[in-house]
Amino acid sequence: MAKVVVGMSGGVDSSVAAIKLLDAGYEVIGLFMRNWDSTINNDILGNPNNLNDICPQEKDYNDALNVCKKLNIPLHRIDFVKEYWDYVFTYFLNELKKGRTPNPDVMCNKYIKFDMFIDKALELGADFIATGHYARIKDGKLLRGIDRNKDQSYFLSQVSKEKFKNVLFPVGELTKEEVRKIAHEYDLVTADKKDSTGICFIGERNFKDFLKNYLPNKPGDIVNIDTDEVLGKHIGLMYYTIGQRRGLNIGGTKERMFVVSKDLDKNILYVALGDESKYLLSYACEIEEVNLLDELPSNCTAKFRYRQPDNEVSVSMLDSGNLLIKYPQGVKAVTEGQACVLYDGDVCLGGGIIKEVFKDKK
Repeated sequence: MAKVVVGMSGGVDSSVAAIKLLDAGYEVIGLFMRNWDSTINNDILGNPNNLNDICPQEKDYNDALNVCKKLNIPLHRIDFVKEYWDYVFTYFLNELKKGRTPNPDVMCNKYIKFDMFIDKALELGADFIATGHYARIKDGKLLRGIDRNKDQSYFLSQVSKEKFKNVLFPVGELTKEEVRKIAHEYDLVTADKKDSTGICFIGERNFKDFLKNYLPNKPGDIVNIDTDEVLGKHIGLMYYTIGQRRGLNIGGTKERMFVVSKDLDKNILYVALGDESKYLLSYACEIEEVNLLDELPSNCTAKFRYRQPDNEVSVSMLDSGNLLIKYPQGVKAVTEGQACVLYDGDVCLGGGIIKEVFKDKK
């Protein structure tokens, strides 16, 4: 009987992944990863009146333990706190310092879930590893999950192709509704558990309150890019992203302004009023840290953000090994630091991190 080590997160998706593996006849072992230590700095817990409450990650572990007991499978626990800090959180902070908009979940999959986790699973004698990601592997290719609204192939685009060799995605063929239905049939504690949202180590806490513990605020001017008028003060460039409209706290106009660019040297946040297309449209970008999962055609589609529709693009390799992505139809708010993920239909071809955005048609 083949042995599968499944990453048990304490959520409904990994719970049902374990059920599907058992139904398929595998010997199943659960492995819970502890990636963040909320007790390092009590200030980041968000609510000082509830410091004695169980932290969210411990609650997740208890839920995973409850599920594994119900399914009669063992659950191991591994601590990746230091590794997560070194490879994911430090990357996150460094990108923010550069004025970019990072995606730490992409790096967590690359360095933790499909690297160090695999090593630990092999120590436990795994023939395969499995997670609750909404994605599929078919003929050695990474495919989108059946549930397009929950598809997570975007977040797997930086994982090396060889890491997928013995990976199973048991819920990739299911919709979220079907996953919850199975969890209810087994009366699991996770059946109605809310999906985690936002950045994993911040959770439900206020982003600004959390971040100020690690990066000092550097307030500066908010300037109208068209008139050079100072409209107010920003609380730190790291808190804003291109295209953002909410939270600018600029009075004096009925129409909300939006973020156009940042000047790190002068610590200025530039905003504009009016037609977004004039300021936010770009027609090409260069991506670095390229990771290819399949042969790259000259024309394919790309996502520049997770929830974004597919965009028709052309791709060419630069001498540096980076890729030039062209989209002559124009796309709004393509942002440095975000992942650009390439697709050919349902097949995820890989991608890279957006290094530079070009407003002119190259």
